[in-house]
Amino acid sequence: MPKSETIRGLERGLQVLDILQSNSISSLHDIHRATGISKPSLLRILHTLERAGVVSRRLADGHYRISAFTRMARRRDRHDRVAEAAAPVLDRLCQKVRWPSDLMVPAGDHMERRETSQAYSPYFFINTAQRTHVGQSVNWLQTGMGRAYLAFCPEPERNDILLMLRSSDRPEDMLARDRKRLDTILAETRARGYGTRDPVFTGGNYGGPPIDDGLAAIAVPLLDGERVHGTINILWIRTAFTIEEAADRYLADLQAAAAEIVRSLRPGARNQRRR
Repeated sequence: MPKSETIRGLERGLQVLDILQSNSISSLHDIHRATGISKPSLLRILHTLERAGVVSRRLADGHYRISAFTRMARRRDRHDRVAEAAAPVLDRLCQKVRWPSDLMVPAGDHMERRETSQAYSPYFFINTAQRTHVGQSVNWLQTGMGRAYLAFCPEPERNDILLMLRSSDRPEDMLARDRKRLDTILAETRARGYGTRDPVFTGGNYGGPPIDDGLAAIAVPLLDGERVHGTINILWIRTAFTIEEAADRYLADLQAAAAEIVRSLRPGARNQRRR
């Protein structure tokens, strides 16, 4: 390859990195508009940077960002690393089981979706914006995701979350005031190894009106020793099969995915995988 072409390619790569460092996350169109580089060329550049571990691609919407595992990354919260580690794992899980998964992490008085494979499931036909929306909030106490986190997180952390929820006047947080019933639910969750939705929960954003999404789910923690990084689930259309049938079919795969995400968060794990 002529020297001039090599330098031109490097210049373009540096242009892309400059745009990504200036923004927390960017679409292919955003980068094209900012650099003027053709989209086919951008895809080659981004693929090269992704293979090198410098750039990562969000599963939910295909947007790009500087990898949270590099020194180049802007200072972000610790859950960015969890979301980046989860993306390829949730993608593979969806390819295997065909039903989608979400990653939820703590966000104060609610949990927040940080990654999802909903757009890739052949069984899901819900609104596209809802399928790819990162940042959706759900409540702690009625969701399988929240219950799986609370059941396995350290007791001091659980007590802090419940203390906050007891001061809430939202109906979905009222269970925090019935500690005996909640303790029973969390004990059952630990015994089963996964969380399930409360029968009264039908979906919708935390604090918003209830919306029956027609779904069911099982959720497991990203358990790393005594620490929980977040929770992941498998979602399915409620009429397809029961909770017990879903657990028989998919729990082992879901738990294996959780363990893989946790391993990839440990120091040196990502460098070893790229070798």
